[in-house]
Amino acid sequence: MDKIILTGDRPTGRLHVGHYVGSLRRRVELQESGEFSKIFIMIADAQALTDNFENPEKIRQNIIEVALDYLSCGLNPEKSNLLIQSMIPELTELTFFYSNLVTVSRLQRNPTVKNEIQQRNFEASIPVGFFTYPISQAADITAFKATTVPVGEDQLPMIEQAREIVRKFNSVYGETLVEPEAFLPESEACLRLPGTDGRQKMSKSLGNCIYLADTEADVKKKIMSMYTDPQHLQISDPGHIEGNCVFTYLDAFSRPEHFEEYLPEYRNLDELKEHYQRGGLGDVKIKKFLNQVLQEELAPIRARRAEYEKDIPAVYEILRKGSETAREEAAKTMAEVKRAMRINYFEDAELIRAQSRKYEGLKD
Repeated sequence: MDKIILTGDRPTGRLHVGHYVGSLRRRVELQESGEFSKIFIMIADAQALTDNFENPEKIRQNIIEVALDYLSCGLNPEKSNLLIQSMIPELTELTFFYSNLVTVSRLQRNPTVKNEIQQRNFEASIPVGFFTYPISQAADITAFKATTVPVGEDQLPMIEQAREIVRKFNSVYGETLVEPEAFLPESEACLRLPGTDGRQKMSKSLGNCIYLADTEADVKKKIMSMYTDPQHLQISDPGHIEGNCVFTYLDAFSRPEHFEEYLPEYRNLDELKEHYQRGGLGDVKIKKFLNQVLQEELAPIRARRAEYEKDIPAVYEILRKGSETAREEAAKTMAEVKRAMRINYFEDAELIRAQSRKYEGLKD
């Protein structure tokens, strides 16, 4: 069986380094691995509208921002299909049919849905589209027969619900859909990168993000003001690395060669951590090191983005072609689903012949 990837992001804002270490960097590695026959990267605008329905212009404007972030990170339209969710109407059709396979109580038990409802203060009035988006996500995954879905740990309940829908559909209508597997980031540091202020979640509204599109000066400013250890008042004081954003970011980004180039007095991150914990190492020094590491990582991304920004119509053309290819694949799955559900009336020649014989017999 072919190995196929489906993943994506909601276009509610520019993508940040949390997205990068959590998914984008790994997507590029998977793209270049040669292990996958097809890769679909979705800009999930329809899903974003479930809780931004009153502000469609926000979604509209961020389509290009997310596309530029994708391309600047190294996603190659010759190897990965970049598509816009709302341009694939088969996804809506699949969502409708799958909704018969899921109960309201099952949706209510989904931990991801429960958590996001609380985050958005939807407890009293939940939009139906938002409440049922696990079903929509299952449609996204199965439409392209994805075998592999790169996600963060918080999205595991969504993948499990998609697997349940696949099993239910196949048990009722026959083996038709492919059951997907979640693909988690390799390191714990990449599972959820905190905001620069130490909060668990990066958020545009909180102003605690380092964006992939930030200038070199912006990145440096954010790093130098980053949350560390509030009890580490003097350089001589022992410091704590738990909950210290700088070390969390170094866990995610630093490599041995960074120490050779920028901080040769330490062989690796473990030595740096040990020195900080026993005291005698200031926050400014480790922040400067993180800035050098992160600037090196982001420099080629900035350079690629600058090139793509010169021809925005070409970026939209990439999205158009990717969406067309994706729709062709989704249409094939939709035809198989309708055949399995026995609602392919006009394509079922045997049904038409049988009905013809039935009514010819009545005439006799």
